[in-house]
Amino acid sequence: MIRLVTLSTGADGESHVEEQHVDLAAYGRDVASSWSTAGRVRFQESPPGSTLDWHPAPRRQLVVILRGTIEFETRGGERVRLHAGDVLLAADTTGGGHRWHLVGEEPWQRLYVELAPDSDPSR
Repeated sequence: MIRLVTLSTGADGESHVEEQHVDLAAYGRDVASSWSTAGRVRFQESPPGSTLDWHPAPRRQLVVILRGTIEFETRGGERVRLHAGDVLLAADTTGGGHRWHLVGEEPWQRLYVELAPDSDPSR
């Protein structure tokens, strides 16, 4: 199972958190999900203690957590912590957005994967 957390903009114009799991076992012995259409990719690292104040996602993208623990918060007070191996679907490209801060003493290493508008990585 892969933990997939989605930040999306609700009907109220604010960001919301939804957690689901991609059950790879459902796909058979050589486990894989279906393909999603992706664009550019990049790696990034932020040092311990880093934060980023309120912002919407700059584009629809997957954020694969490689190292560190990060906490996201919505303006409505929803919070979610992500750890190495978790995947975030940042889809809240409009509205009030979210903010984040690093938890602990490790840097936050991640891989960004830009998604096509119609891609659904949860399948």
